Amino acid sequence: MNVFLPIKFILIAFYCLLTTGVFAQRDFSKVEIIPEKITENIYMLKGAGGNIGICIGEKGVLMIDSQFAPLSEKIKAAIKKLSNQPIHYLVNTHWHGDHTGGNENFNNDQIMVVAHDNVYERMSKDNLIKAFSRTVPAAPEKARPEITFNDKMTLRFNGEAVMVFHVDNAHTDGDAMVYFANSNVLHMGDTYFNGRYPYIDLSSGGSVDGLLNAINTAIMIVDGETKIIPGHGDLSNKKELLKYREVILTVRDRVRDAIKDRMSLEAIKAAQLNTDYDEKWGGGFISGERIVDIMYTSLTTEMGIEKETKKEEEEK
Repeated sequence: MNVFLPIKFILIAFYCLLTTGVFAQRDFSKVEIIPEKITENIYMLKGAGGNIGICIGEKGVLMIDSQFAPLSEKIKAAIKKLSNQPIHYLVNTHWHGDHTGGNENFNNDQIMVVAHDNVYERMSKDNLIKAFSRTVPAAPEKARPEITFNDKMTLRFNGEAVMVFHVDNAHTDGDAMVYFANSNVLHMGDTYFNGRYPYIDLSSGGSVDGLLNAINTAIMIVDGETKIIPGHGDLSNKKELLKYREVILTVRDRVRDAIKDRMSLEAIKAAQLNTDYDEKWGGGFISGERIVDIMYTSLTTEMGIEKETKKEEEEK
């Protein structure tokens, strides 16, 4: 029996939930939407999928990400307990379905959906996820963002300067972070998986070095008092973010050094380069073996190893 087959099926099932409206495999009726107060007017909502950020005030509600479509009514009810004001903005941190699945249910004449240009592009067409040999169909037009930007923008809302800015080729090619400058709260989307290995969607333009650059950008913004909302995991801070960067950087360097030594992917996995981190950091969606696989693919592409290998084979 191949012990890796069950793991593969679990990964595929999870990714189906991550990127599409395929919900039959999960009972969302049991999911609770739990609000966590961060400041007087900013909250984090946990449920299933990416963490939601909420900013409330006299002008209304600004919302960051929308989780899965079957949770929309529960999310609306949770927000209603925080504010009787209508939602005016829904900002998406990237295109994946666990962050945009509810867009269509929230989008109306009062709400404007905001995201990076690449989020609109990806949600407007079918996307091939090479790692899972699977095509994700285009999202309905009503689910797609109506306001897009290519670098950065500022929403002045509820007394906040809400800075929305793009980080290149990190988790995907359309990642945005959202910084509430007055309240010193940063939502990092899936550039930050708190306490676990990150998922880097290479098929959507993500890369390990781009992810590290995004983390470095966040570190330059935050200070010891900043509250950080990760895409997944508990509310965080600069100290935990620095540890996250340390882990990714260390594993990246180990894999890169092994690639330079011309080790194959199989040999690198067999060497178990990151066993000192796996128990704590490999318990989520991405295992220790999986993060090596992702980094190897990302780094060999960036280093041009694949092209060199192909050229060597052709010369033989």
